[in-house]
Order: sequence, then C-alpha cells, then structure tokens
Amino acid sequence: MIRETMRCTSASPFEIHHILTGLDKSPETMIENELFLPQGDGPFGCVVALHGSKGWAEHHQDHINGWLDAGLAVCKVNSFTSRGIDSTVDDQLSVTHAMMLVDVFRARSALALDPRIGKIGIAGWSLGGTVALYSAWSPIIEILGAPFDAHLPFYPAAHIRPDIKKWSDSSILILHGDADDWTPLHMVEALMPQFPNATLQIYPGAHHSFDSVKELTWIPTAVRLKKRTARIDKNGYMSGELFPGIRLPLNERWQRRWIVRILRNRGAHVQGNPSARADSLERARQFLIDTIGD
Repeated sequence: MIRETMRCTSASPFEIHHILTGLDKSPETMIENELFLPQGDGPFGCVVALHGSKGWAEHHQDHINGWLDAGLAVCKVNSFTSRGIDSTVDDQLSVTHAMMLVDVFRARSALALDPRIGKIGIAGWSLGGTVALYSAWSPIIEILGAPFDAHLPFYPAAHIRPDIKKWSDSSILILHGDADDWTPLHMVEALMPQFPNATLQIYPGAHHSFDSVKELTWIPTAVRLKKRTARIDKNGYMSGELFPGIRLPLNERWQRRWIVRILRNRGAHVQGNPSARADSLERARQFLIDTIGD
C-alpha cells in the first residue's frame, strides 16, 4: 500500500447558504489529506472519507482497512486538523458541514486529475455522513464540481430540507440505527422520498456509532437534533421554525449560536452494536465494490 499527502486549496463558508450565494467571499483554507493507494497502476476506485464530530476514530479505520483490502483507494480528508480543531461535539460551529462540503469537492477535483484514480465515491460518519449525504444535492454539485459516483453516509444528520428537490442519480446507501438520539432516524426517513436512487439500511436497537465497539456512553455536551429542520429556499436562504409560524434565519454563526442556546438540545448516547457493526462492515464494503470498484 502507498500513502501520499495530498494538499488542496479549499474554503471555509459557514453555511450552505454561503456556498450557494457567495463562495468566492469565503476565506481560503489549505486542507492536508491522506491518500492511500493499493499496489499497481490502477485506475482504482477511490473513497473520499470524512470523520465525525470527534475526529478520526478506530471504527472508521476498520472500515477503511476493509476498503483498502478490497483494492480501493481511500482519501482521508482532514477537515478538522487542517483548521486547528480536534472536535466539534460541543458546538458544531467551528468546522461546519458547509466547510467540509467544499473540502470534499476540492479533493474530488484533484483526484479526478490523477490517472491512477477511476470512479470516486464519498463516505462519512455522523457529521461526515451529513456531508456524504448532502453532497448528492444538485445545487451544491453545480457550484462545487462534478458528482460523486456513490454516497455512503453512516448515521447522518438529515435535518436540512431544500425547496429545490433535485439530487444526483448516483447510488446512495444510508446506514442508521433506530435508537439513535443524536441524529435521529426519522429525519432520514422523511427525506428518503426525494432521492432517486437511495437505500436505507436500518439497524434495530442500534445507537449512534453502532459500528464501533464502545460501551453505552452518555455525552452530555453533544448538540443533538430533535424534530426541527432547517429550510433552504430557492435563493439559498436558510431558516428554521422556532415556534409554529415563527421562522428565524440560520445563515450566520451568531444566529446558529443563539438558536442552540435557546433550544438547549444537549446530550446523546453512543454505543457499539456487534451485529450492526459486523453487517455494516460487510455491507458498506460490498456497496463500494459494486458502485466504484473496477
């Protein structure tokens, strides 16, 4: 196996609103990614991989090792460490899914120029899963680059509801547990009718991070989702309904911070689930072989 460092110039828009309405005004950022390649000339299918709110973890690497063993290349995107951040569990505002969206599309553009790389998919966990999911939304693709050939979100936050319901035709496999109280399953289920080519695999009794080997743990500072969603209108304006009939803007950092403080959505569980872990390791691997493998 070959390991290379791949640097990509990216940007740091706070929200999807800023991607849609003024990406050129967002500060530039240099992202240092890790590219792992099998032996040989290729071209190899490549997975652009994104961690969750706590950064890279052992269970992420367990999946990545399986993908590498299957002859796929993997590009680990280091959105946090490249910005000097270790974790966003407590606030979700220091490195956002919008920043990570730009990171992955810039990585995809660089990989597409490499003759050793063939089809390119995207996979992510939790916050990274949110990126892996919304990278299939057509208005984002039109601004940031070409579509990914496959999307593999693990327990994503699926709380964004766009008025423009256009999505990539690429295959999407979402893996989620029905006991997840951090990024609830019902938000994914409500979004499923919009996708042209998506499968949702539900694991009964499984919590967030079901593919890890963690004991049941309560994280009191975790910013969790409940039932409220964020709307993106056709002009890229984001808002949320705080109370029935009362919508507030969600485009700027101070607005998001204020909402989090009002709602007090804190505390969530993580727990590994042996049967869900085993199934997801194999199911995710096979999905990537089928969609982006040689």
